[in-house]
Amino acid sequence: MAQVRTRRKEEVEDFVLKKVLQVTLTPGPNDGPGSGSGMVYLEQLAAELLSEDKELALSKDLLERVLMDRLSVYREGTGPPFLYLIGCYRRALEEGRKVQNMKDKKILAEIQDTLSQVKELCVSYAGNICLYPDMFPQPVIAAEDKHSDFLELILAEVAPSIGFDPGTSGGGPAGPSLPHGFLEHFVKRFEEDGVEEIFNKVFKDLQQSVMKVSPLGPFQGPLRALVLLASYAPLAKVLVKHPAWHPQGEFVNGRVLEVSSILGPFFHISVIPDHPVFGNGDPNVGIQYFSDAANRRPADINSASATIKTMLHQLYDGLHELLLKLLRSSDTREPVLHYLADLIQKNAKREAIQSNPFINASNGMFVCLSAVMLRLCEPFLDPQSSKKDKIDAGYVLHKGRVDFSSLTALHATSEEVAKWVDKRNFARAEGFRQAQLQKEQEELRRLQSHEATTSNNGAHSSLSGPGQAASEQVNYSFICECFFLTARVLNLGLMKALSDLKTLLTDLNRQKEAVKTLKGLRGPGAPPELENELNQAKALVDRLSMDRLCYEAQLVKDVDIMQDALKFYRLMVVWLVSLIGGFKMPLPTPCPMEFASMPEHFIEDSLELLLFASRIPRALDGFVLDEFMSFIVMFMGSPLHVKNPYLRAKMVEVLNVWMPGKSYSPVLQNSMASLFEGHQMALQYLVPNLLKLYVDIEFTGSHTQFYDKFNIRHNISELLEYLWLVPSHHNSWKQIAVTEEKGSYLKFLNLLINDSIFLLDESLKKIPELKEMEAEMANTAEWQRRPPQERQERMRLFHQQENVVRIDMILANEDVKMLQYTSAEITAPLLLPEMVERIAAMLNYFLMQLVGPRRNALKLKEPEKYEFRPKELLCQIFVAAVEVVGKYQLVLPETTVQDFLALAQKAHEASVEAMDTEALLGDIPDEFLDPIQYTLMRDPVILPSSKTTLDRSTIQRHLLSDQKETQWSRVALKEATRRGHIVVWL
Repeated sequence: MAQVRTRRKEEVEDFVLKKVLQVTLTPGPNDGPGSGSGMVYLEQLAAELLSEDKELALSKDLLERVLMDRLSVYREGTGPPFLYLIGCYRRALEEGRKVQNMKDKKILAEIQDTLSQVKELCVSYAGNICLYPDMFPQPVIAAEDKHSDFLELILAEVAPSIGFDPGTSGGGPAGPSLPHGFLEHFVKRFEEDGVEEIFNKVFKDLQQSVMKVSPLGPFQGPLRALVLLASYAPLAKVLVKHPAWHPQGEFVNGRVLEVSSILGPFFHISVIPDHPVFGNGDPNVGIQYFSDAANRRPADINSASATIKTMLHQLYDGLHELLLKLLRSSDTREPVLHYLADLIQKNAKREAIQSNPFINASNGMFVCLSAVMLRLCEPFLDPQSSKKDKIDAGYVLHKGRVDFSSLTALHATSEEVAKWVDKRNFARAEGFRQAQLQKEQEELRRLQSHEATTSNNGAHSSLSGPGQAASEQVNYSFICECFFLTARVLNLGLMKALSDLKTLLTDLNRQKEAVKTLKGLRGPGAPPELENELNQAKALVDRLSMDRLCYEAQLVKDVDIMQDALKFYRLMVVWLVSLIGGFKMPLPTPCPMEFASMPEHFIEDSLELLLFASRIPRALDGFVLDEFMSFIVMFMGSPLHVKNPYLRAKMVEVLNVWMPGKSYSPVLQNSMASLFEGHQMALQYLVPNLLKLYVDIEFTGSHTQFYDKFNIRHNISELLEYLWLVPSHHNSWKQIAVTEEKGSYLKFLNLLINDSIFLLDESLKKIPELKEMEAEMANTAEWQRRPPQERQERMRLFHQQENVVRIDMILANEDVKMLQYTSAEITAPLLLPEMVERIAAMLNYFLMQLVGPRRNALKLKEPEKYEFRPKELLCQIFVAAVEVVGKYQLVLPETTVQDFLALAQKAHEASVEAMDTEALLGDIPDEFLDPIQYTLMRDPVILPSSKTTLDRSTIQRHLLSDQKETQWSRVALKEATRRGHIVVWL
């Protein structure tokens, strides 16, 4: 019976191994390459066995000899040795499942042991082939088709999860996938020796496979393969130790990291245009989806954008999964953080307006990195969670992976920050030293009381050595590191790309105007090169339009990345506020140094993103903005905490965009109305801080401050006009006008008048120039006889003047309107001595301009085009002559006409009274005359330094006004005083 059982086992073993190894020692009519059976006759091994007087049957003892014979000679049509071994491994698994039903458990165990040996040998030989590709004969393949068999199998392994065809990865036709358990078995077998050499090539091949790929290309397979390999701890360690994981060297810059690092080409996959030298990947998304943009249907563009978003989210998700796997292990976390930090450091100059594309990584890479970092932050973005307490400002203050010291701080200078950090470090080190000493003393007391003395030496060796207690090793949590790394990545990535998009849109509009101008020059006498210039301008418009759609597809159309970034910056403002004690007013003074030392871009990026997102449909849907509103209200009027006036002005810009009526959907409009009209901190502090900023913005320190202030005050004026109609804000405004009647509110009123005077005067001066140019172009015959270059220059100047007049009139109308509606209820500040004559002079000056002898010079064909509305201005500035209104043929309300008549009478009576008083007084001694105004001083004061005597109202006006007050306003003021013009404010 024993002999029968042995014989049966040998037969079963031979039968199973023939099926698994696809070889035979006894030739048959259907064996051999090309026969269709797949069996290979091992003639040499059979001869050797016969010479050894052994049976021609496959067995466990012959396995190595069988494999060596099978692999040593390449047989046409049998495929590469590596794939043969994979096939053997797979068939061994299949046969192992089949023999499970054998009744003889002893034979079953022996067969399973044989199959295990087969798998072990397959793994060993497969690894050796990877290490020594010339170990066995290989089929001859074309150079362009030469690709790692192992890589193709890995790609095939991940293909089902993504619907990916591994044959499209650049490696030829699709092959079989990896057998279950093979990769794990392979890694375990070569973990101690060979795994690094084998997989270094695999990782490099994966990097190369996406080097020139766009989001429409086959990146998913290589990316999923990376994720799969990183799931194995030994391979994850190999990945982060790879020479190309984090290239080092003197000449490694941001662009080199993008091109040469393992992950760089994956992050580079984007639709955002890159420099032509580096290309945009294949297939070219811009050309395929967005070329000839003017003739594409909106539905087609939206469909293309949806496809791009889907592909990009697959990229973001895959890279996030990969980094998360690596960050979760202590063995691989540090190399990942160092790589990310170096990407930031090497690309720090990306923040420049003109970033050098040859030393800095692309927008595409950093936008992709931004999306991935936001996904890593997602678990701790809830501002109500205690996880935010792990964010330590010390990470910014102490030079670590990322250097923040070169960044502009919110309020402190670099010298102040450095000095404070030194003190802080000393205090922390001293505290750490004291704690260490106390710990050592407690340890010594414990040792002294311990009965066993054998462990004393060991215990003492664990104590700090001399000088060690004075130093402190600061370890920051992953949440802390991830938060600040993300803040820098967003600044250099998403926010930089949005800034570049705005620049692109400006360039596009400018080029469209250039095309329009060139078309206008067509006609008789046009130079021959005009059509060529026009075609070039059109081609540039087409390219910029395509680039615009590419940017918008990745940024504007992807509401998800906008909302993820908004969540991050909501946490940012909540955390920043925690540095000064939370959301409460008044703010602590002096400003806490931890807050003052934080980078300015933390706030600026938050505001820029809010501005951008607020203009994108659905980007703010369902998003809670209360923390942002509180932050803006708190810091908008506080130069002691946020030094940069332009940064505080940007807060107003955000509020301006949020105003009800500017929102996209009814739901969002209702939400915004509630935000302005129901937010408790806003109800109390919004109007006072807006008025304060209106004054503060007069001097910004910039060489363009004079012109900048008008744009900023335009936003403030629009907000104030809306808030005047909200009862709670209305009452707050009236209250501050009382409490600050001779303080900040008087300064605000004075600057409002200054702006009104300047803007109206500038506009009215330019209107005659516009009329002259309109007349030139209306004379068609004469106009066409002018040289094209001259016509082009005159048209350019005309359009420029049009824009200047229109903008100045918009701003002037706002200012005059604000004077009108506030003066109806807030009159006391306007009647102060230092304000009365100033207002009178302003009104008289503009009455002379609008209804005086030169009024015809202000007539335009289309005054509304320039926001020039004489009727409204006359109503607001108090026209002094009803008959002039009649000449203008303006239809005014009867009450307004009566007011004009009453005003004229009052002005006449006041003038007569003033002249009578002057006649009674006779010649006034010079010492009683104000030396500036030459009027009788009613409240003389002596200046402390010059000892000059002036009327109080004169010096107060001087202190209120800008020292650079225009000469014409001073002349107008003196002229009005000389003539005795007196105007009563109704």
